[in-house]
Amino acid sequence: MSILSAVGLGSSKKVRYAIVGLGDISQEAMMPGVSHTDNSEITALVTSDPEKARKLSEQYDVAHTYGYEQFDEMLASGNVDAVYLATPNWRHAEFVIPALKAGVHVLVEKPLEVSTQQCQAIIEAAKASTAKLMVAYRLHFEPGTLSTIERIRSGELGDIILFTSTFVQKVDPANHRATSGITAGPIFDMGPYPLNAARYVFEDEPTEVVSAVGVRHPEAGLGDFDDTVAVTLKFPGDRLAQFVVSYAANALESFFAVGTKGSIAMQPCYTYGKPLEQAVTIGQDEENHSFKNTDHFGGEMKYFSECILNDTHPEPDAEEGFADVRVIEGIVKALETGGPVKLDPFVRTRRIDTSAQLQTLRAVRSPELVNTSNPAEGIDKVPKN
Repeated sequence: MSILSAVGLGSSKKVRYAIVGLGDISQEAMMPGVSHTDNSEITALVTSDPEKARKLSEQYDVAHTYGYEQFDEMLASGNVDAVYLATPNWRHAEFVIPALKAGVHVLVEKPLEVSTQQCQAIIEAAKASTAKLMVAYRLHFEPGTLSTIERIRSGELGDIILFTSTFVQKVDPANHRATSGITAGPIFDMGPYPLNAARYVFEDEPTEVVSAVGVRHPEAGLGDFDDTVAVTLKFPGDRLAQFVVSYAANALESFFAVGTKGSIAMQPCYTYGKPLEQAVTIGQDEENHSFKNTDHFGGEMKYFSECILNDTHPEPDAEEGFADVRVIEGIVKALETGGPVKLDPFVRTRRIDTSAQLQTLRAVRSPELVNTSNPAEGIDKVPKN
């Protein structure tokens, strides 16, 4: 029975989720926030770790647990309406496509996949399915980010012509991100944040990867990939976006959008578990704003569940996921060739709706994690109290 049919029969109007992949992002950030969404609940867990299954099913009172090899059985069980997918990047299509074919809604972590070919397969599956798909761009619902978009759209900063960003962290060499090659490295893991930010700042799509330079720091103890990458993108109208991502430097995150009349800066800008800070300069006048820490993960799930319950199309859909991966693919090619890469023409058919997507759920407490840890050395992303 579909969730819409269940609602019609007078249910509690909660979308039943399976959490697929019980790593740090699921345990630290998503699972703690589900209960206060009011429209979502966890009814199944999917993991290859029996200890995670046992302890987390007890902690969250989840009756049904499955191994990855039982995923199709879980889809057919009638125990879930949707899945939240937080497997490694290169295992997204493996689970997204069967779920969509089974009519089960999907909230999938970014990047959507690691190639445009895989993204296109997901897009086709979504078009053929009655189920909905949303990519977990949590900042599309965060108050500080949406305020920044509104300030830019107001025109008070003039024409935005430059975007610059730094997003770096020191990754633990024992974490799987440090040992699984380029598709787990900073381009795919961290790159979607400044790339997506550049796209919503300009509200346009890049036409060229002008340059991509990668370096490696052996002292960081990381794997066989560039641990630090600097990228320059060209957008229509001679606008430029530059960003650096790294697994080998002390944590820092910021971005600047610079216009002909003013500028806007966010620092921090991509993280969760702390207030995001905004500085606006118009001419010589400066103002600063701090945005209360909110539950980014519960907020995006609440929005997606509303889309399911109300039968509306979510904004960060498969096309939005494809829009970033097409550029990441170009960045990888530029790293390989050492030269610029022209991107095929692409038009995004939808942009962020700042009023409809705003979520302000209170921040939640981070629990003790079971057989996993935060990838960053010495960083707590979710408050402990």
